[in-house]
Amino acid sequence: MRFQLLGPLALADGPDTVVLQPSKPANLLAALLLNANSTVSAEYLQRAVWGEEQPATARAALQTCVLRLRRLFAKHGVTGTAIEAVPGGYRITAEPPTLDLLGFRDQVRRAAGLDRDPEAELHALRDALALWQGALLANVRSEVLHRDEVPRLAEERLRAVERVCDLLLGLGRCGEALVDLWTATRVYPGHERFHEQLIEALYRTGRQSQALAEYRRVKGFLLEELGVDPSPSLRRLELSILRGEDLGSAGPDASRVIRGETVPLPAAAAAAPASSVAVPVTTPAAAVPAGGASAVAPAGGAALAPAAVSGVGPVPAVPHFTGRTAEAAALAARLTGPAAAGPEDHRPLTVLVSGAPGIGKSALAQHVARLVRDAFPAGQLLVRMTRADGEPRTADEVAAEVALALREPGEGRALLILDDVVDADQVRPLLPPVSAEGPEPAVVVTSRMGLGGLIATHGGWVQRLTAFTDAESYALLLATLGAERVEAEPRAARQLAALCGHFPAALRILTARLLTRPGLRLADAVDWLGDDPLARLTLTDSPDHSVTGLFDRALDRLDPRLSEAFTHLAQGPPELLADRGPEDEGPVPEAVREQLADAGLLEDGPPGPYRIHDLLRAHVRRTARIRDRRTEKV
Repeated sequence: MRFQLLGPLALADGPDTVVLQPSKPANLLAALLLNANSTVSAEYLQRAVWGEEQPATARAALQTCVLRLRRLFAKHGVTGTAIEAVPGGYRITAEPPTLDLLGFRDQVRRAAGLDRDPEAELHALRDALALWQGALLANVRSEVLHRDEVPRLAEERLRAVERVCDLLLGLGRCGEALVDLWTATRVYPGHERFHEQLIEALYRTGRQSQALAEYRRVKGFLLEELGVDPSPSLRRLELSILRGEDLGSAGPDASRVIRGETVPLPAAAAAAPASSVAVPVTTPAAAVPAGGASAVAPAGGAALAPAAVSGVGPVPAVPHFTGRTAEAAALAARLTGPAAAGPEDHRPLTVLVSGAPGIGKSALAQHVARLVRDAFPAGQLLVRMTRADGEPRTADEVAAEVALALREPGEGRALLILDDVVDADQVRPLLPPVSAEGPEPAVVVTSRMGLGGLIATHGGWVQRLTAFTDAESYALLLATLGAERVEAEPRAARQLAALCGHFPAALRILTARLLTRPGLRLADAVDWLGDDPLARLTLTDSPDHSVTGLFDRALDRLDPRLSEAFTHLAQGPPELLADRGPEDEGPVPEAVREQLADAGLLEDGPPGPYRIHDLLRAHVRRTARIRDRRTEKV
């Protein structure tokens, strides 16, 4: 028996499929399956079943719905899958063979591991997309699920379709790509990447006039419906077509942006002077060294350079690194000190750098690695532990890539930076040496999570980062904007740092924007930024690089129960964050607050109060207001 979510909610047994009728139990089943293998709070399930306006007897009625589902399972012979009552809510267990959503994600992950074999990756993605059977949850009448869950699932499918079209273009199968792209551009008229792929496919098949007509059509749509111009990459493509330029080889190595990673330039662009080539940078902010350890030139400085396609590559330099003097010195001393004593079969973790998203963990690790490179003559590797879309990479996949990169190690030790680790299970299999030959490599882990369980089982040293001090923020502005500009208006410079909450990622984005407007007085920038800091802390030519996007991606990683608790804390009074002891848990228990602190969203904690960074609190409140307004309109 198999559950189907990617279309109407249904139970399938071989060729036989039972589509469930719209009902409260169907709403409940959909909410559980969307969060399969995780505990879903009773409060969230009640909202999913009845909406925001719930009956007074909702909790008792929820239990009745669970009983009805269990009877439904028995009626249709569902075995091996049960709805469990657990503290705080319910959980349903499923595996890829029993739930199409998990099967889709499993296939997409498998496809990503085949990126060196485009034909195999294309076949795997086609298999994944074949699991979609129509309009998502068409028979589920839950406004909450259609508002909060369906758009996220649709985005997962769009990413897969986009990648399929990239592969078809890369393999030179442009005519085949056109079939998918004509449909995709009409169904999703605001999705510019599909239009870019369609225009490229038309041009490559000798249909220049149609390609230019398609560009004019999408340009008109964007201006009339959204009031924006086409993206820089679309405009560059139109210019290349008007000039009749060769876009480069259509083979698998052809230049295009794939899963947020920029791969080699086409021959025409590669031959142009560096000053005349504008290279699109689409790597998500989470994968970029956070400012606060680095200040970034907006035209595409080294700190914005994307990672290697494989996810394993040399440690890049971090330009304009400022602040973190004590932390950098301590980390360098730890890495270059004598190895900790212990049995050979117990390899201790060298150091963990943790903290909130955008706090500068990656940049600190990379900066220190460059400082101590002489102590690691066998080389240094930066290992991306998440994909460009935020999905964690498996330990087996990473281990294979690291082993390949170190297949001919030099003499002495090597240094591995395991960047953006999601949980301890990703790291544990990688702690033993990759090769039995030569000295054990040193390991630096960066993670938003505290990973206390990893430290408890494997030992190690923790460096947790917080926001900049006033002096560090000012030094960052000096290093980036120049002493002449900053020292002419020191008071305004300090006000700008305060408006950014001394948050490294916010300062990085602010300095990038100010560098593009060298004539703007800092005092005027204070008024401009103060009107709406969250909206203006974004790079307009690269919307992925924004404070709101950074926080959204961090919150998306949370379990729904934790996300709901954090929203409650951020919207409530400061008293909710006080440590009142185990006898007075309050609306958000201390155990939940500790989990949020471990995820880098709360600072400090017992003994003493927890704190939420002002920008993060403002973002949660702003998001809630926008959501409430949209709900009212509906």
